[in-house]
Amino acid sequence: CLVAVALARKYPDLVGGLVLASGYYFPTARPDVAGMAVPAVPVVGDAIRYTISPVLSRLAWPLLMRTIFGPQPVPEKFAGFPKAMAVRPSQLRASAAESALMVPEALAAGDSYRQLSMPVSIIAGADDRLVDAQDQSARLHGEIPQSSFHRVPSAGHMIHQTATEAVMNAIEKVALPNGHAARAEAV
Repeated sequence: CLVAVALARKYPDLVGGLVLASGYYFPTARPDVAGMAVPAVPVVGDAIRYTISPVLSRLAWPLLMRTIFGPQPVPEKFAGFPKAMAVRPSQLRASAAESALMVPEALAAGDSYRQLSMPVSIIAGADDRLVDAQDQSARLHGEIPQSSFHRVPSAGHMIHQTATEAVMNAIEKVALPNGHAARAEAV
């Protein structure tokens, strides 16, 4: 979501509307993010990414899936997800770099959310275990006058997988009047 918001802030004429699902917008204390960022640290992170991180990631995989999908069950279609690809050293570095930049980017965004002029549909799982919907999505809704906010009951972080219809409805809310989707949508 931060990437979509940054794009909309920098190139507002290219973005007809935004759909922001389960986003993180305001800096908060995130010990989980600090721990996840370690593999991005030069030298030490390199050693960790090629030794213990792949093993720990494989062991933590079931818990991670339950956390990001919960309270909904992990969809059956994810049983075949190639987790070996997700725990490769190169992917671990990319994920770590993203984690390391998450809080500073939210801090840098500051009060710029009010600058967004396009329609914004904010959607979040009411029971998200990673990002607090009230502290993040509801607060963002308060910052953007032309936004709508939909809190999906009994849904977690992966609402695009577990509440697809609600996400599609959010996209329809920012669609252009002629029925075509906005020029740039981000979920």
